[in-house]
Amino acid sequence: MADQFFLEVVTPQKAVVSEDIKSISAPGSEGEFCALKGHTTFLTSLKIGSIRYEDAAGKECTLFANGGFAEVLPDKVTILAESAERSEDININRAKEALARAERRLSDKAADTDVVRAQAALQRALFRVKVAGTH
Repeated sequence: MADQFFLEVVTPQKAVVSEDIKSISAPGSEGEFCALKGHTTFLTSLKIGSIRYEDAAGKECTLFANGGFAEVLPDKVTILAESAERSEDININRAKEALARAERRLSDKAADTDVVRAQAALQRALFRVKVAGTH
């Protein structure tokens, strides 16, 4: 189709998405970006967040991405993510447990708590719960 382009989302473990799409939005390090076929070429790092795209059939799809990089070309978007999961693959109970653990770690105020690491875990858990809820 004339309005479609290719999306590839890859982690060190596997290819998560490899299909034609109509549009995409993702959490770039300088802010969220959106792309359609024919977009100007650019490269950006990604923050933790959700990637939303419309597949070739017009269905809205959502992924959780744990940072990485995105390359946008006029006919292809490639995302190299540290980790990524489709909304339907996220175990919501496990995500909620991780959220509770991260909140406890931050509220305990123990001297040996790595606050930066705990905040990152909290952010990952929040987005995983949010993305799982879109399924």
